Amino acid sequence: MTRTQRIGLYGLVFAALLAILAWGQSSIGAQAVPTPPVPLGYPPNFAPGVNPLTGLAVTEPANLNRLPLIAKVSNAPDVVRPQAGIGAADVVWEHYAEGGLTRFSAVYLGNTPQRIGSIRSARLIDEELVPMFGALFTYSGASPGTEAVLQSSDFVPQIYSGFTYGAPLYFRDFSIAAPNNLFIDPAAVWAEAAADGLTTPPDLRGWIFNVIVPAGESGAGVTAEVQYTDNNVRWEFDPLAGMYRRFNDGLAHTDALTGVQVAASNVVILYADHLPTNIEEGVFNGVPYYGIDINLNGEGDAVVLRDGLQYPVRWRRYDRRGLLSLWTLDGQPFAMKPGQTWFQVFPLPEDQNGAEFVRIS
Repeated sequence: MTRTQRIGLYGLVFAALLAILAWGQSSIGAQAVPTPPVPLGYPPNFAPGVNPLTGLAVTEPANLNRLPLIAKVSNAPDVVRPQAGIGAADVVWEHYAEGGLTRFSAVYLGNTPQRIGSIRSARLIDEELVPMFGALFTYSGASPGTEAVLQSSDFVPQIYSGFTYGAPLYFRDFSIAAPNNLFIDPAAVWAEAAADGLTTPPDLRGWIFNVIVPAGESGAGVTAEVQYTDNNVRWEFDPLAGMYRRFNDGLAHTDALTGVQVAASNVVILYADHLPTNIEEGVFNGVPYYGIDINLNGEGDAVVLRDGLQYPVRWRRYDRRGLLSLWTLDGQPFAMKPGQTWFQVFPLPEDQNGAEFVRIS
């Protein structure tokens, strides 16, 4: 199948989801029943120039006519921080890589930072995230087992691996020690994709945004500490900015390009089944570490932090090419706050080890 043919598959992505999300309008005799107020940025009503992944207007509306780009960004060892361009992502997924450490899958659409990185290797979760966003995928390479999964996927034409591509898409900053010095030029990646005929963006409708603080909170959500086995994340709500500021291993987490602390409008702590595999991702001190298959299909529990409050929700994903959506406990779409969203992907409560915990207050 050609690149053009594969891209054509995305036209049917969200038909079922939009049918579920549509607000109905009914009538009793000749008198119409008022419909509920439509949340700002509700998917069928996104205004031109509004990013469907953030609910915010973009400075370059033409950017919304391209495919999203997922960059595999390192978060360990701590010398890789601050990363470049992480603050410009629309959505970031933090997940276990292996050995108790985490890695980022950062999703870009509205912004084009000068560079993104450092770029490291793919993990099995990316086999779900790339079709979820209909994205181009950039990563340094992968273990033989993970690469085999990616190369047998339905998005091979969207893969722009550093193992295959060099400059100008990928470059090394020799002022930084290898292997943590590989970066991408996202503008060059998008240009290469356009030259390859990847010019039809996927239908990204499915998330809703509302500046109005929703009801249904279960308590305060001013701070959240997410303790992975060997990585500590803390989010603190800044009421003046209306955003959560990120700390990693006790230090303010900043963007290397701007020096500004990473902040998010929404923090989603998403609980998912983490299944061990026999795919060897690396060997450290003679000990092999194996890949983790994180299940993002079906549905599960999550907690959303926005506006200093916490909301218990359910996440759902039944379409491989559909966005993972968030729902209130009474079955209504949950409205996120316009802005950047971080997903903290975490093991199910019953599977957490003694070192792992989530504390929200």
